[in-house]
Formats: sequence, structure tokens, C-alpha cells
Amino acid sequence: MNEQKNFQYTYSALQNKEVQFIRQKYLPKEENKLELLKRLDNTVNQAGMTVSLVLGVLGCMTFGIGICFAMKVIGNSIFPGILFSLIGIAAMGAAYPVYSSARKKKKEKLAPQILALAEELMKG
Repeated sequence: MNEQKNFQYTYSALQNKEVQFIRQKYLPKEENKLELLKRLDNTVNQAGMTVSLVLGVLGCMTFGIGICFAMKVIGNSIFPGILFSLIGIAAMGAAYPVYSSARKKKKEKLAPQILALAEELMKG
């Protein structure tokens, strides 16, 4: 009676990790309180970013057009160049105050919810 009973098990940590990663993508998302707090904080920090970036880029482009007019690359007069350049400078200068204002409004709106959630997380 020479019976051999073998148990063979193959484990691959790398393969298991990849399987777990794929599995996580298909599980329903449950946002915990810390993730919600991070998302709300990010919302406050990103408020007004798009508007201020568009305003700054358009101001920069307008300023560039003004410089082209002033150097007589476009047109034959310097006065439109001065006008376009001043409008561009004003738009670029207004970008940061627009961002600050939008961020401040969003912060005031979400502050009670963020503070309550932070307090709850620190207690428990």
C-alpha cells in the first residue's frame, strides 16, 4: 500500500492583487465619510477655477492681439493695440479676484457641512 496523498496549492500574491483590483471596479461604490469630506474640500478648492482660467487665457490672448496691433503686425494704427492690450490686462487682472470670490462663496456654503462631518470623524 504505497498510496501518496499530495496536496498541491498554488498561490500568487501578484495574481491575487490583480483579481482584487478588477473585483473592486465592479462592486457598488460606497462613499465613506472621509471620502465625502475630501470630495467636499476639493469642491471648495476647485470653485471658480474654470471661470478664472478662461478669463485669464482670453485676457492673455486679447493682450497678444493688442501687442500685434501696437507693433503694426496687424493693422496700421497703434491705438487699437493700446485698447486691446488694456482690455487684456484688465481681464488677466480680474481672473484671480473672480477665483477668490467664487471660492469664498463656495466655502461659506459648504463650511457647516464640512465642519460637522469633520467633527463626527474626529469623535468616532
